[in-house]
Amino acid sequence: MLDAARSATSQRQGRPWPVLLMVRELGAGGSERQLTEIARSLDRSRFEPHVGCFHPHGLREEELRAAGVRIVRFPVRSFYAPSTLLAAAAARRYIRRHQIQLVHTFDTPSNLFGVPAARAGQARVVVSSQRAYRSLAPGAHRHLLRITDRMVDAVVVNCEAMRRHLIEEERVPAGLIHLCYNGIDTEKFHPQRSRRLPSLGGATLVIGAVSVLRREKALHTLLDAFAEVRSMQSGLKLAIVGSGPCRVSLEARARELGLGEDCVFEPATEQVVDWLHSIDIFVLPSLSEALSNSLMEAMACGCAVAASRVGGNVELVKEGRTGMLFEAGAADDLAAVLRVLIEGESLRQELARAAARFIAQNFSVSAAAGRMGEIYAFLLGDFPAPGPAGRGTEAV
Repeated sequence: MLDAARSATSQRQGRPWPVLLMVRELGAGGSERQLTEIARSLDRSRFEPHVGCFHPHGLREEELRAAGVRIVRFPVRSFYAPSTLLAAAAARRYIRRHQIQLVHTFDTPSNLFGVPAARAGQARVVVSSQRAYRSLAPGAHRHLLRITDRMVDAVVVNCEAMRRHLIEEERVPAGLIHLCYNGIDTEKFHPQRSRRLPSLGGATLVIGAVSVLRREKALHTLLDAFAEVRSMQSGLKLAIVGSGPCRVSLEARARELGLGEDCVFEPATEQVVDWLHSIDIFVLPSLSEALSNSLMEAMACGCAVAASRVGGNVELVKEGRTGMLFEAGAADDLAAVLRVLIEGESLRQELARAAARFIAQNFSVSAAAGRMGEIYAFLLGDFPAPGPAGRGTEAV
């Protein structure tokens, strides 16, 4: 309590609030990306960001260090290992030593570890995140997440669909939930048609997906739909970019469908922007989705997009204005959408321009960091209640 009082006094004297943002690792995933962008972009006159993780080495480490963000490792290998107790003690000491005033955990592993550690470390404010449907989590984790709901001061979600999920299915009080949409680096992700990547050969039109290859992404739906439309145009190709546990089964399905050289598989790569600039029609066929970074990036890069009618997809894709929607798991419905987009070049271009404009105007990194800063300041008692997470949904 004394440390908290000292920090509150220093804030009144103009010093920034020390805040600790936590995530399992610093890899290429969506939660890791959003944590990194928030930590880099928070107003340093008001907040001093620290980042805690189980595994510090990864794609985002260099970005954080270049931005002057302190990184601390809490070495958790398994929640069932005795060493986890030592890691929790280290986190508790770190919070106290650096007078951390707010701890925000960004994914399920950090929620389960960081929320109790932050309470034990006497952080003034503890915030968790829910960025995916809890039905995707193992049963034990879902039960434990419900316990953390009773330990936090707030839960941050990244779309309205996730807010409804927590209220209606998880019985989280509405007043505990704060909405902060994901932010995209629009200086990096923007329209720029360039020469297609060599692995696409002489493709005249490219349908593609950039995604982790997991079951819930339902990329087999895209393979089946592409098989129905591939003969519509000479030089039509499908590109699936990403890695994951479904890679082998997806490649086997492509062989069963006889897609041959018309279907290109590319492992996860740092050349995401180059791939998006090579894709004309981007497809996200997920069975379950919150607010997809890959969909937002495709829209920002000027792809015409088609997405399944689930979760946060419908908050990004306005039918016939910023993209097209189809029923999740329905290959025939997706094929019908693809036929319209393949035949309608002017429609593709119109949707692509509107999508890029929509993302640039409403989902920038600065907008996300500003919104998160409002939430932090409100919870710390330093700012009025944040207003709605506004988006100009008609600005297309």
